[in-house]
Amino acid sequence: GPFGDFSDPDAYVASAKRGATLGIEGKWAIHPTQIELANSVFSPPEAEVTKARRIIEELRKAEAEGKGAAALDGKMIDAASERMANNVIAVADAIASKG
Repeated sequence: GPFGDFSDPDAYVASAKRGATLGIEGKWAIHPTQIELANSVFSPPEAEVTKARRIIEELRKAEAEGKGAAALDGKMIDAASERMANNVIAVADAIASKG
């Protein structure tokens, strides 16, 4: 929900981090100064985005070979991994397009 005290960015970030810890994927911004703060809390880390792109790449290679799964960094990846990777990429791309 909204955080009304737009003059307290630290408290806004703390509120956003609490939400992120609970699995919430975003936070309302009722003032322009809160947008960048929300984006910084909810943007996936670059390493996570890179791994998501690698997952998609490996699964495309496996698909071209007629396989339904692949391995990345010693772990199996499959359609569920692809859905999660696509979500990470979509969030990162959406936030990047607003910057």
